[in-house]
Amino acid sequence: MTGFTVALVLVAAAVAVLRWRRPAWYWLTFGVTLAVVRVLVRYGSVMDACGLTVPPARWRLALARATNRPIPGPRAPRILRLRPTRTGLILRLKLRPGQDAFDIAAASDRLRHSFSMYGVTSRELRSGVVEVRMTGYDVLKRVQMPAKTDTRPMRVPVALRQDGSVHYRDYRAIPHALTLGATESGKSVYQRNLVAGLAPMDVALVGIDCKQGVELFPLARRFSALADDPDTAAEVLDALVVRMESIYQVIRAQQRIAADVPDAEIAADIWDLPDHLRPVPVVVLVDEVAELALYANKEEEKRRDRIITALVRLAQLGRAAGIYLEICGQRFGSELGKGITMLRAQLTGRTAHRVNDETSANMAFGDIAPDAVLAAIQIPAEMRGLAISGDSSGGWHRIRAPHISLRQAVNICNRHADRTPDLPELAPFRPVLSASDTAPVSLAKAASSATV
Repeated sequence: MTGFTVALVLVAAAVAVLRWRRPAWYWLTFGVTLAVVRVLVRYGSVMDACGLTVPPARWRLALARATNRPIPGPRAPRILRLRPTRTGLILRLKLRPGQDAFDIAAASDRLRHSFSMYGVTSRELRSGVVEVRMTGYDVLKRVQMPAKTDTRPMRVPVALRQDGSVHYRDYRAIPHALTLGATESGKSVYQRNLVAGLAPMDVALVGIDCKQGVELFPLARRFSALADDPDTAAEVLDALVVRMESIYQVIRAQQRIAADVPDAEIAADIWDLPDHLRPVPVVVLVDEVAELALYANKEEEKRRDRIITALVRLAQLGRAAGIYLEICGQRFGSELGKGITMLRAQLTGRTAHRVNDETSANMAFGDIAPDAVLAAIQIPAEMRGLAISGDSSGGWHRIRAPHISLRQAVNICNRHADRTPDLPELAPFRPVLSASDTAPVSLAKAASSATV
């Protein structure tokens, strides 16, 4: 008996250490079984305590009285499916008449405590069916992306959500996005994950980095164009506007609107064009938008208006031409001047890391998800990479991108450097790479005799 007790204590200690040091391993070995049992045993009483039950139907009451049987109790939502995952449980519920998906969302915090889970979120799948996602541990403390992700053209897995699902940056669904974050908030790591995810795809990358190129220049082998100062940035954006207009002419020529042409064959954007005519899509990454909006004299003000006008035009018209904007900055507010609010209105996707002021959080989420503003300003300084992501639908999530070093991002870009397309409009701005990696490289316009 003593030996069995000692073994039991050792096993309990090992489980406690495993839960503390390796929560993901603990969940896969012990936690998932305990959680399933806990949910199934407590389900009825928890739903009743959380106010998620409805009285029995009248015909049930009448049948019980007629047959002299006990009165049936209140009914909880019916469990359609209970599926364990590598981070938690997915519970699919069929709501009873009179219940609403908001009732489940409002009780998510009480469900979290009742089922002893780390987090609980819910979403409506269809009328009367709600999916409840439960996480068994803090998946954002140590981000581990799943080995297999649902990658598609122009769809990049960039982070992990608080509910354990993968957060994707889908350019065809959300063409333009704004990413905010103070210094040391993890914004650069998020951007590296984005570039590393786009590198293996057939896409042209255009970078505007007014910090003398220190953020994007190491990744230059995968960029079709780079600008490291506002003057060059203005010329790059003008060239993109010219490219956009020429692509629209290609689409117009291929529309072939006639009575005998099926609807599916009428081209409205580059994705409706035949493969041999489809232009390569372009993702424009602006590292610090405030540097493009600031000015100190009349000449710089003219340049600033030219840049913002080009950005607004690309944001309004660029989607059909396959030109997508990724605007990043530490600060984004109306004090940056005219046109900034108009630009923000076109940036559907919003991601905010830790910000230093509430105004930036309001500029990111105030017009789409007011609840996300409070969540954004509450991000602790020690949680680098933690961010709030939302879109125009009003929904938002806590996400955190996995850490990727600059060297890892450089290696990925160099490995896929052969995929870098040559765009005639942007040829003068393609970075000139020297033979020696240690030699200084200029980001100015390439000379006509330069080779890449």
